[in-house]
Amino acid sequence: MSDTKLTSGDFTEETEPFALFGAWLEDATASEPNDPNAVAVATVDENGLPNVRMVLLKDFDSRGFIFYTNFESRKGREILGQKKAAMCFHWKTLRRQVRIRGEVEVVTDAEADAYYASRPRGSRIGAWASKQSRPLESRFALEKAVAEYSARYALGDIPRPAHWSGFRLKPLSIEFWHDRKFRLHDRVEFHRDTPDGDWAKTRMYP
Repeated sequence: MSDTKLTSGDFTEETEPFALFGAWLEDATASEPNDPNAVAVATVDENGLPNVRMVLLKDFDSRGFIFYTNFESRKGREILGQKKAAMCFHWKTLRRQVRIRGEVEVVTDAEADAYYASRPRGSRIGAWASKQSRPLESRFALEKAVAEYSARYALGDIPRPAHWSGFRLKPLSIEFWHDRKFRLHDRVEFHRDTPDGDWAKTRMYP
């Protein structure tokens, strides 16, 4: 994660969104009972119909926000097809929300290999055994696949499947929202025209 330290008081005065996000995520890590890095990821299919699901943010820096998945899953296919996605973090105990929209790229093999190697052995086996988002005839079929891959990779390293890797969402907009009384919330949007462009900031009506 980003190692930038920032206080998170009057966030409307901040000018750098990644540092602000890092401060809010640090606050969430201290306050949320479960998965402060949980985030809803929205995609669209070839017909423009949206899908949304929860994933775990695994890293972020000034280049973007990273999560990992099976590329043959529904979200994997939709992101590879459209190369765009959106995210929404909601930290209920802090009454804060962050929305992110932008373009998506595949992480490097080195990044994917390093994260895959850090996962528990059972999770690495699961990446081989699960045909994510496709019909499953029975729980037994999944358990049988897990047993087969566990036997195949009983000794030594478990290689990363070619269909399992990560995406980096490169934001074009990042909106920070903080609850206030009488629904007069604070909202600030950082936006830019390209993933490498300079940020502009706009304060929004609640």
